Order: sequence, then structure tokens, then C-alpha cells
Amino acid sequence: MLSILRQQRACFSTSACRAAAGGIPMHDGKGRGAAPGIPRTMRGLPEKRRLRGVDKIVAVSSAKGGVGKSTVAVNLALAMAMKQKRVGILDADIFGPSVPKLLNLTGGEPNVTETTNRLIPLQNYGLKAMSMGFLLPDDDSPIVWRGLMVMKALQQLLHDVEWDGLDVLVLDLPPGTGDVQLTITQQLVVDGAVIVSTPQDIALLDAVKGINMFKKVNVPILGMVQNMSVFVCPNCDHEYHIFGEDGVPKQAKRLEVDVLGSVPLHPKICELSDKGTPVVIAEPESKNAKAYIDIAEKVLEKLKSS
Repeated sequence: MLSILRQQRACFSTSACRAAAGGIPMHDGKGRGAAPGIPRTMRGLPEKRRLRGVDKIVAVSSAKGGVGKSTVAVNLALAMAMKQKRVGILDADIFGPSVPKLLNLTGGEPNVTETTNRLIPLQNYGLKAMSMGFLLPDDDSPIVWRGLMVMKALQQLLHDVEWDGLDVLVLDLPPGTGDVQLTITQQLVVDGAVIVSTPQDIALLDAVKGINMFKKVNVPILGMVQNMSVFVCPNCDHEYHIFGEDGVPKQAKRLEVDVLGSVPLHPKICELSDKGTPVVIAEPESKNAKAYIDIAEKVLEKLKSS
């Protein structure tokens, strides 16, 4: 599988690959064009199925970029692992993978199983992880692909990884409500979605769109997380509501969705994330870590009944 992903990167220079990536109309094999109104990535897919070696799948989504979704996803996964669960995280953001940096797993490629040729996830802090970022030559290398190649890579990241018995797999979804989200939710049994947003109205606009998308594809909404809920001054501990106050609880009430918890905008969370030592690992007894741990407990409780 690793070699296939490498070939995909290399084949971008070929005419056939450029044609596919450039959006040349696809046909059904009989000379007819694709049916109008049906996304190309959604046609002819099998019924939803569970990932091999995975019991429960939780999608962490925001639909809006820049709201700290990946930081929430990683700390949530680590907090669930602290509860004696076997947990993995799949970074589904092909263009902007954050998990390698957040888990300090940069600079190494995953191995492949000898018998099944499946990728073996990298591990740190007791958490199994897979990301497109592991397959890039360095942190500065962009992925310059169009939709078809992205979908091929996503298919392999979903189905060609040897998770080897997980209680929970956390999916760190990219921003938006497009191909990646549709492919995952149409192909896999996703046991629930966690929606991350700041209290700001502009972020909540997209969060609501994300919630409505999951409802349309019959994915249960486990609840919302209000991230960057309040800025805590590191010198005096005074609180400032930079992005507004209680925006997520108000929207959650309107949409009849639970609030899983709030995470402050604290310099320590940012600093530790940049170092690749998430706050749940570096300062497990702190108030910041407790916010994530409380959210993880609620998610695990909801998964019991799913």
C-alpha cells in the first residue's frame, strides 16, 4: 500500500494522471457520461461497513478551519486511551495533516505487513496513528492533487491500515462538507460525530452546516465542543471572552444537540501542542487536561449505547 501511495505521487506527471486529476468528465464504461447531480466519488460504492480491527469510529469535525479541531481530536483520543481503551487516530486531512506534528511523529514512514501489505500505524503516547503526513518527504512538502487522486489516497488510508484491534478510532476530518466527509460517511459505519466550534458566530455558521450534513447521512451527533471558549491570562488567570460567550451552548440548544464540554484558549495548550506533547500527556492533572478528559468520558459513555 505504501508503494501505491508513492506511485500516485510520482504518476502526477503522466498524461493519464493529469487528465484524471484535471477533472476530465468520467464515463460509465459504455460511452455515457456520469449521471447529473451525483458526486463522482459516491457512485457505485458498497454498503456501509466497519473497518477491520476497529470496534467504534468517532468523527471529529468542525467544517470550519482554524477552530482547533485537530488539537481537540488528538487530546480526545489520548484521553480515551487513558481510560484503558485501545485507541487510534486517522488523520483524514490529506492537504493539511496535523496529527504528525501534534503527536511528535515526524520524520518516519510506516512499515508494511509482510503477508497483507497493509500499513502499520506509527505509535506515540500509547496511541496508534496514521496520516498522509507520514508519507511526505518533509513537513514543507505540499500535496498538489485534484479530487480523484485525493480519493484514491483516502481509500487506502481507510482500508489498507492494520489497526489490529481498536476499541475506538478517532477520525480527524478536514474542514468542509465535501468529498472526504461524504466518502467516509457513505462507506463506513461511523458511530458518532463530535462537532468542534469556537463561540464566534462565523464559526458556528459552518458548524451548523456540518451537523446538518451528518444528519443527512445518518451519523449520530454525539455532541458539540466549545473550543477557545475563554482566554485565560497566564499571569493573573483573568478570563476574557474573546470570541463571544456561550455561542455553542445556544446553538446546541436550538439544534437539540448535547454540549460535551468547553476548552479554554490557554497559551499552555498551544505551546504544548506545537512541541508535540499534548496537554493531556504533559500536564494530565491540569484544568486544561481535565476539560479534554471530561469530554472523553462523555463520548465513551455515549458510545456504549451506540
